[in-house]
Amino acid sequence: MAERPIGRLDHIGIAVRSIAEARKFFEGMLGARFLYEHKNPDAGYTLIELDLNGFIIELLEPLGEKSFVREFLEKRGEGVHHLTLDVPDSREKIAELKNQGVKIVNEREFSPESHEAFISPRSGHGVLIQIGSGYPTLARAAEWFKK
Repeated sequence: MAERPIGRLDHIGIAVRSIAEARKFFEGMLGARFLYEHKNPDAGYTLIELDLNGFIIELLEPLGEKSFVREFLEKRGEGVHHLTLDVPDSREKIAELKNQGVKIVNEREFSPESHEAFISPRSGHGVLIQIGSGYPTLARAAEWFKK
């Protein structure tokens, strides 16, 4: 049993068919503020980050035919794709979770300060949970704002 939370919520990822259409709702109706956009053709998605009074929303749109976002939309439709937790000691916490039998997928290191992995929905009660630290995992990473 964890003594304290492993991290704090960084952002929530929402899969959408059209970022342009989704922005009309999140910005126009809810008052979210645009932060930045990023295209990742290799991984097959475009994302934007929006700030809703300190709560970060990431909108993910498929880019190309071979996209995990497209697959998600075909299976489940638009909606919550993942939660991302800012976990400063992510390497250590990921190892602890594995040792406790939690199914971890897509573990990777971007730099010595940036490590991430996903808790499989099979272990997360149907929720894909991204845990990690630094850029590019965290929406609030300073490097995003240098672009």
